[in-house]
Amino acid sequence: MRAFSYERPTRLADAIGLLVEHGPDARLLAGGTDLIIRLRDGTIRPSVVVDVKRIAELDGAIAERDGRLSIGAATVMADIAADERVLRHFRGLAEAAAVVGSVQIRNRATLAGNICNASPAADTVPALLVHDATVLASGPAGTRRVRIDEVFVRSGVTTLAADEILTAIELPLPGGPVGSVHVRRTRRRGHDLASVTLACAIRPDGVTRLAYGSLGPRPLLIVDETGVLADPAASEAAKMQRLEALFVDASPSPRSMRASPEYRLAMLHVLGLRAIGTAIARLGGDVR
Repeated sequence: MRAFSYERPTRLADAIGLLVEHGPDARLLAGGTDLIIRLRDGTIRPSVVVDVKRIAELDGAIAERDGRLSIGAATVMADIAADERVLRHFRGLAEAAAVVGSVQIRNRATLAGNICNASPAADTVPALLVHDATVLASGPAGTRRVRIDEVFVRSGVTTLAADEILTAIELPLPGGPVGSVHVRRTRRRGHDLASVTLACAIRPDGVTRLAYGSLGPRPLLIVDETGVLADPAASEAAKMQRLEALFVDASPSPRSMRASPEYRLAMLHVLGLRAIGTAIARLGGDVR
């Protein structure tokens, strides 16, 4: 590990100032579960690490504000998985947070870090996509809102500027019931990167939102408004045919050691069908 400077600001403005000063040579430290690994293996060599855990504006609070559930940038996975409001309104996100790494990791890793790391296999991102999340990013020009689907470019790359800090994640509180679920396939039980990760959310009007990861350079969101997937009376064959059309952009890497492209594509369809069944059941089968 190469030597670097360490800064621990207590104000958001000071942290942004450090990013402006050092540019791409600066790295933010919140949970550090991804950063420490990359520092150790030398894949990144920052000149300064900016510890943001003491910044009041980046608290770990989960609060309802103006029809949204706001999750502070410092909120760890364990708190998200256990929060009653997340479980009630965004169950898919709670389930995703509950399988990130190990128990120790979940008590350190933040939702904001899982987003900014921009891994195609990030467990929480598909759930954020189906629940139409928005991130708040603050920089020298102020704070802007970015829809989660507009954040990701490819593995390790986001649309956030080098001098911006993600300060919160917002989820619109649903006006009615939503059945949601997160599922994944890994090589072994326990803390392992997913070969396929998928989230599903179904509304009573029959609109189905699906998002998947580990099958391309970034997680993808697809929306089905035909009502076929959400229809409890529709046949499995009809639903599988619809999924085949919706999953056409899935492109798993042939170089991955975790699973072959053929296996991943097959499991995407299997998990998609299972997730839809679970989401319908959680909605109570009341789908028009």
